Amino acid sequence: MDRVYNFNPGPSALPLPVLEKARSTFLNYESTGMSVLEMSHRSQEFEEIIHSAEALFKELAGVGDDYRVLFLQGGASLQFSMIPLNFIGNKSADYVLTGQFAEKAYEEARKIAEIRVAATTADRNFSEIPRQADLELDRNAAYLHITTNNTIFGTEWHYIPETYGVPLIADMSSDIFSRPLDYNKFALVYAGAQKNLGPAGVTVVLIRKELLEHVPPSLPSMLRYDVYAKNDSLYNTPPTFSIYLLRLMLEWLKEKGGLAYIGKYNAEKSTVVYQGIDSSNDFYQGHARQDSRSLMNITFRLPTTELEKQFLAQAAEAKLVGLKGHRSVGGIRASVYNAMSSEGCEKLAEFMETFRKRHG
Repeated sequence: MDRVYNFNPGPSALPLPVLEKARSTFLNYESTGMSVLEMSHRSQEFEEIIHSAEALFKELAGVGDDYRVLFLQGGASLQFSMIPLNFIGNKSADYVLTGQFAEKAYEEARKIAEIRVAATTADRNFSEIPRQADLELDRNAAYLHITTNNTIFGTEWHYIPETYGVPLIADMSSDIFSRPLDYNKFALVYAGAQKNLGPAGVTVVLIRKELLEHVPPSLPSMLRYDVYAKNDSLYNTPPTFSIYLLRLMLEWLKEKGGLAYIGKYNAEKSTVVYQGIDSSNDFYQGHARQDSRSLMNITFRLPTTELEKQFLAQAAEAKLVGLKGHRSVGGIRASVYNAMSSEGCEKLAEFMETFRKRHG
């Protein structure tokens, strides 16, 4: 197969075994004579898919029966509004601004209620994650919201902040299940699946059950977490095929060894690319401060924009695609999510060294 090394930031690469399994069942799933694409979401077969996906997600996350897993639509962007609508009530909420998506979550919440900025790194062009001592927290806040990985600028939280009893909510769209993490410390976690968990179309929400008791009954049904929980994410027609592929991703991850395995694997392969930056005598300039570097999104610049254009063109010829930095930042961005192979990272590092010797 003539496949490329896909460094796109999302939708992004999927593991070949997952694609092959999906292909093998595409026309006839479990002897039903139909594809999951054609299957009723009320059927016994699909209910088994969605219930097993929830159970497997909780198993990998290491959480118990005090949590539910919901499969929603609208991406992380809809969560930016649903969270304050469901949980702020008469209180305020704290937000930590560490990048563009963290700012978007903050701006949407501001339309709904009073919101505080507990910390921001905008004045440092989002090149680092604030330390615990930098967080100015309101201990009466409805919740604290963080974005655990900054897809655009390439930074990541390497600790879970102490909230002093305030519920912790996290957008994990670009680093969920990429490393071991104590998910029991979070009241709610949400993630668009299209980076680390599967294809576009489904958003996963891990939510502590006690939060469901505080949802205002006046909200429209499609904006209420408790409605989705009561109906096992089947209140309306969910993105069935995306959920099926997500389950295949979870099965693949479990077979590999779970979060302990994938965390070690991701650290090793991202190190290969970061070493290509650090050993370049400043030909490649990484954006993120070293102690805040993301394992998922590696961002860097070259000496000139013309060299960056040449880098991208020649990389594509070498089957290294999806490396263009976000339009708001420019430069190069290598997204090395769970499905990116060690071989892909090694090929990129080799290309970086060859390009540097030719143009440095």
